[in-house]
Amino acid sequence: MNMMPSNPPRDSDLAKLDQVALLSRSRPVWLRVGRLIDGVSDRPLPSADIVFDAGQIRFVAADGKAPSRQDLIEGQNAPDAILPNATLLPCLIEAHAHCFLEGTPIGTQERELYLKNPPQWMLSRAQARWPKIVQCGIGAVRDAGDRYGVGLALAAECKTHRGKMAATPWIDSPGPAIYHRGRYGSFMGEPIEDFASPADCVAARVAAGADRIKLLVSGIIDFKVGQVTVPPQMPAAEVADLVRAAASHGLQTFAHASGTQGIENSIAGGVTTVEHGFFITQDQLARMRDRQIAWVPTLAPVQLQIDRAADLRWDDQVVSHLKRIIESHQQMLRQAHAMRVKVIAGSDSGSCGVPHGTGFLEELCQMERAGMPPMAVLRACTGVSASTLNFAEPIGQISPGFRSRFIITHHDPLETVANLQKDKIILFDGAAIQCNGDLNTEGL
Repeated sequence: MNMMPSNPPRDSDLAKLDQVALLSRSRPVWLRVGRLIDGVSDRPLPSADIVFDAGQIRFVAADGKAPSRQDLIEGQNAPDAILPNATLLPCLIEAHAHCFLEGTPIGTQERELYLKNPPQWMLSRAQARWPKIVQCGIGAVRDAGDRYGVGLALAAECKTHRGKMAATPWIDSPGPAIYHRGRYGSFMGEPIEDFASPADCVAARVAAGADRIKLLVSGIIDFKVGQVTVPPQMPAAEVADLVRAAASHGLQTFAHASGTQGIENSIAGGVTTVEHGFFITQDQLARMRDRQIAWVPTLAPVQLQIDRAADLRWDDQVVSHLKRIIESHQQMLRQAHAMRVKVIAGSDSGSCGVPHGTGFLEELCQMERAGMPPMAVLRACTGVSASTLNFAEPIGQISPGFRSRFIITHHDPLETVANLQKDKIILFDGAAIQCNGDLNTEGL
């Protein structure tokens, strides 16, 4: 199936990639694309060649450097397919998603009704979402915790496919988040008061199968007054105890933290990532950079409150608060990028109004609108995320040894990351999956 350079229609490209995907299940295949974004470099690679099988990438190069004989089948001297007008990039990493929740409904009453369903029903709903999430180009998800066992069940299922071909993104989970009884988080966590010590609490999470530890250091924003109105529920010393306990098991920690003091306690405690981080300061960003603490800014849930203010019955004063909050958050994200803080992309999907998959693609658009260049946004959801989160599977980079999970598109994501919302083809573990850019969000 050696194909010469051409400018074929996209349905022809799909036919080629269907054949390439099928062949990759039995042998290495050689694909040439017009441009490759590897997830770590500052610039794309022009006229790039990639050799891969269904399990992993074997060779990547640009500007005519040919694969070695050991990477190809005997006698092969030309690519199996050439797509001169296509861009190839890694499948994306969603760094903050609540897999047990459905994000499409925007109302709290619908959410309350949803949470009255049995855990097995929530699990089946989550499992049904995965084909659409893959169609969005997402190859890995860091679940952000639940008390129903949904995330842990999904992660356990993924572990049975480690190193093998799979039909779902790689998923890992912290299980229930850790919080203080009577404070924010009862719907997704289990209280630290159930255990004799922070070390015992973490050990119980590990015994249940947690891949990392989620801490609810603060509460949430009160939109009616436009600020976090209650003090943090975890002091810095307690955060540090939990971080040390997690590290003793080789696990990372991620902290739900908004409000300056909650963020401060998270930084002082030494967490791996700060989630949300509304009302973060420039000084805090500088210390996060110096301590290699990453930030997951999750703009989408607050922007949703503005976009759907009429449906949510927010009055003009609340909308004013929301706009002030999001504008400040955008400014701090620009500063974080300029200061070289590690920023990784997560949408908080499952939050009211933030669907899984499509909500993450919208989060990337929000990061770009805030002022991050498209390449920086792409790295935040591929190489930077992968190197920070250290998944058990090598995902998020186009490099030898990484999984064969990538996006092929004729719409330039460096012009705008919004082009990732358009039609594309996902090569995923020996399958070619088409997305026409108009995904039905029902159930997401």
